[in-house]
Amino acid sequence: MSAETDAEVIEASLREPERFAALYDRHHATIHRYLARRLGRDEADDLMAETFLIAFRQRARYDPAFSNARPWLYGIATHLVGRHHRAEDRFWRLIAKTGVDPAVESPSERVTERVSAQGMRRELAAALARLPRGQRDVLLLTAAGGLSADEIASALGIAKGTVHSRLNRARKKTRDALGGTDPRIVGEGVHP
Repeated sequence: MSAETDAEVIEASLREPERFAALYDRHHATIHRYLARRLGRDEADDLMAETFLIAFRQRARYDPAFSNARPWLYGIATHLVGRHHRAEDRFWRLIAKTGVDPAVESPSERVTERVSAQGMRRELAAALARLPRGQRDVLLLTAAGGLSADEIASALGIAKGTVHSRLNRARKKTRDALGGTDPRIVGEGVHP
């Protein structure tokens, strides 16, 4: 007896939903690796679960002409990565527009601190929003995450030299956008 194809598993899961677990067992490691390479392990865990939840919900629309569901699962995962990146871009544009970082602002902050930092925060957020994603990631992992070049290289799966070059380019672009102010100094007084 030959093993069921993915299409057969999906078809059977329409009558017996628990059969869908076989699809998860076959492909979860591959999808997780793909997502981890794109977003890191923590995000990969969440998006892998979401990938299979979406696949389960949409299984009735799966085209059984394709016996292997892996490309379909990759498509769902890639869509989720894109949605994640768009949300991050919107986050930085919102800070650039409002000057308020919802991740670090608290209602108890003194008004004088907010007024003095608000103008620079907008400029910094706008500068961050304009950076290419790779440069932004390295800059934020350094400034907000406190990671070393070795740790960033490991986290992003890139060479240490690439970390240094991206960081230097990101700092220069940010410094230029801030009218010559060093982003490391801005980072001390204003949370990026």
